[in-house]
Amino acid sequence: MNRELHVKVAVCIVYVLAMFMSALDSTIVNVALPAIGGAFHVPPAAMGTINIGYLISLVMFLPVAGWMGDRFGTKRIFLLALSIFTLASALCGLSQNMNMLNLFRIFQGVGAGFITPVGMAILFRTFTHEERPKLSRMLIVPIALAPALGPVIGGFLVDMLSWRWIFYLNIPIGLFALCIGKVYLAEHVEPEAGKFDYKGFILSLTGFFLSVYALAQAALKGGASPGILMSGLVGLCLLALLIIVELYVEKPMIDLRLFKDNMFRTMSLIGLCSAAGLLGMLYAFPLMYQNVLHMSALHTGLTTFLEAVGLMVASQLMPWTLQRLGLQRLLVYSLMGAITVFILITLFVASNPWLLRLFMFGVGFFLGQTVGAAQISAFKYIKPASMARATTLFQMENRLGSVLGVAILASILGTQNTPAGEPVQLLTYQYALFGAAIFLVVACLIAFRLKDSTDHGLRLKMDRAERAE
Repeated sequence: MNRELHVKVAVCIVYVLAMFMSALDSTIVNVALPAIGGAFHVPPAAMGTINIGYLISLVMFLPVAGWMGDRFGTKRIFLLALSIFTLASALCGLSQNMNMLNLFRIFQGVGAGFITPVGMAILFRTFTHEERPKLSRMLIVPIALAPALGPVIGGFLVDMLSWRWIFYLNIPIGLFALCIGKVYLAEHVEPEAGKFDYKGFILSLTGFFLSVYALAQAALKGGASPGILMSGLVGLCLLALLIIVELYVEKPMIDLRLFKDNMFRTMSLIGLCSAAGLLGMLYAFPLMYQNVLHMSALHTGLTTFLEAVGLMVASQLMPWTLQRLGLQRLLVYSLMGAITVFILITLFVASNPWLLRLFMFGVGFFLGQTVGAAQISAFKYIKPASMARATTLFQMENRLGSVLGVAILASILGTQNTPAGEPVQLLTYQYALFGAAIFLVVACLIAFRLKDSTDHGLRLKMDRAERAE
């Protein structure tokens, strides 16, 4: 019994450390982008590639992770993912130019893509169904704190030490998690893992890479050369072929048939657009705040920190607001609130810092309601047998939304075609922030068309009447 307790505690520690490290990395980099750009003498539009390469590799290996864990063992794959992420973090810190940093960020994304699904599988196999609700309440706090603390920690490290330390920070955390995992994690291999969908994997990897590469290069060079246009065209053709192939594969890596469910399709699109708007804004804002308004990295981190606090508050209130307002009204109201705050940030970005922090809190609060409601409602009609594939597809769409937001806002910044070393004008950044708001407008229009929840109150009354009978 004592051994079993130690194993459960160790699994929790390893899972929290791995998720904390991965979640921290999603926000800590943004405040360091101006410092990295200055060190490598690259324009702001080129800085998006640091996040794009990471997010693309993370997205592409999410669906592969579950199969590899079942086929080769969850402990082996999880420890390998931790090792890749930790080693890639060290190499990122040692990078001597932008190309090296982008390459090692891609490797970092590969490790992160395996950590979440395989770590969750280990956690669920260790704890019973009855233990999981209490476990979830315990683990949510440290994992939710990571993205909130990322901008502050990143700003402090950049100002006090160097941008390289935002990557070196992962080394002791990763090594500690590896040591505990090596001793306490149990191996599990699934006898019937099935065949690997190599066609879907190759088509998705190359298609998304070429498409986003073309978008990023067009932003960097301020226009589209024949080579960039060809890359984008080939990428789109491969993605079209991916859709055809995955619809006919018996057990596809990316199960596109799930989009036949209207609720899942609608919530996925809202989640994608919300992620694009939020991550795009969090990419452009630190660059503008430091390069144009000449604020320190720590000051920038303290300002964007309030967005994550707003997300945490929204996560606690969302079940109550969903019950009171119903799904459609909650989505419409929260998205309209987020659009308003985005516009206010765009117009008053040079105003009092505390006013901006209030706006940032509003961004997190309103989008937290949107994303939380979309996540809960997306799987309402998904069958249990399809749940794993549905959650993977939903996570992929959210990450792809992040890539899309960063890439398009980088393209807007690239329209000024600023030489390295010369600042992008404030007005161009404001155009970029307004572009982030456009994603939320699209999400709001989709929410307006949602029909499933228009009879929310009527359905509740019918359910109560059926129970009474």
